[in-house]
Amino acid sequence: MPSNYSLPPFRIKMVEPIRLISSQERSQKMIEAGYNPFALLSEDVFIDLLTDSGTGAMSHFQWAALMMGDEAYAGSASYFRLERVVKEITGYGFVMPAHQGRGAEQVVIPQLVRHPGMVFISNMHFDTTRAHVELAGAHAVDTACPECLDLPHFHPFKGNFDLSKLEKAILDYGRENVAGIILTVTNNAVGGQPVSMENIKKVCEIAHRFQIKTIIDGARYAENAFFIQQREPGYQNRSIMEIVREMFDYADVFLMSAKKDGLVNIGGLIAIKEDRELFQKCQTYIVPMEGFPTYGGLAGRDMDALAVGLKEALDIDYLRYRIDEVRYLGDRLREAGIPIQYPTGGHAVFVDCGAMCPQIPYDEFPAVAVSNELYLEGGIRAVEIGSLLMGRDPETRKNRKSDMELMRLTIPRRTYTLQHLDYVAECLKKVYDRRQEIRGLEFTYEAPVLRHFTSRFRPKN
Repeated sequence: MPSNYSLPPFRIKMVEPIRLISSQERSQKMIEAGYNPFALLSEDVFIDLLTDSGTGAMSHFQWAALMMGDEAYAGSASYFRLERVVKEITGYGFVMPAHQGRGAEQVVIPQLVRHPGMVFISNMHFDTTRAHVELAGAHAVDTACPECLDLPHFHPFKGNFDLSKLEKAILDYGRENVAGIILTVTNNAVGGQPVSMENIKKVCEIAHRFQIKTIIDGARYAENAFFIQQREPGYQNRSIMEIVREMFDYADVFLMSAKKDGLVNIGGLIAIKEDRELFQKCQTYIVPMEGFPTYGGLAGRDMDALAVGLKEALDIDYLRYRIDEVRYLGDRLREAGIPIQYPTGGHAVFVDCGAMCPQIPYDEFPAVAVSNELYLEGGIRAVEIGSLLMGRDPETRKNRKSDMELMRLTIPRRTYTLQHLDYVAECLKKVYDRRQEIRGLEFTYEAPVLRHFTSRFRPKN
């Protein structure tokens, strides 16, 4: 391994067999899946880069913590162990678990929508967040910085808000019509790109000036803190925990899919700084939606594993290796001439399929087509982050056009070796060499909500 990448700060204690089925079998499995990688069976996938959500490996400390699980319906000791850790990390006064990130969203977001016509403003809403905003009767507005669209060139914080665009959106819609400002850290939809502390601070200052709630969508908050430490002046000598606490100090609410930087296979979090009224509304709402407030859809053992994982994710050696394995794959692809979002972000390499396959129109979903070709080539499953994920405008029903047509190669935590990533790079290079032959897709079934999960397709003639 080249010396400019970190060594894994762990050794492997348990393995899970994987197998590469034949090319003919992969072709048949793709047909059966309706040309949607989500519909492939896990057993038919060799290297699974669909998501980093709940797909990582837990540590032996987490497996030991599972045995401590208190499965009481109410007042579980596991909840209070988790609550202590979340309060230590965030400094927030109120904590509730949820079964995963979208569980947290479906509890909190409707409480902030007070009347029709409201909006949430974000650096970039991701799929379930956008869906829950729209299901709550509001509208999702994105105000990402323009640097995120300059894919080949380096910028340290492509996940930032465009501050002038944010303030203009507040004035255009009216302060009374803004339900909240959602800071997605890292910013998944633009390539897992980090948000600077300066940007977080200024966004929250604007929000507080207009008396608008700020919500950190922090599934990958620890990775974001690492980028701040490495790239932002004044933070090189600050610990990850110190940086994290500063991030949370500026905001009002924290929502988390704990299946990412919580290092667990299931779980989510709601944490509220000091708004007791909002917390009580969420407490009431969570019971029919997720479960009793001290378990929120999780088993006690899940909460204990999460309490351990939240701390492990803040370890500097783990974070350095985590970011380096993503960078390693990105470097291999750039060496092959494959266009990606540069620099690589915290959890995935995002391939620019719009540049790779300009012959495929946005509404024929170039990144899905490339993902399918990658599976056919090497049994590798990836996911589209582009116009399919954006869905249709809820009023006009027209396909939204994404500014970027990206294929996300999402690396599960503590799961694959660099040899696996070398194989991914080799297979994608073969797909890239035949990129002009790749055809777009058309629907045979289009799901009405979050369509990328369950829709089916066929190749265009």
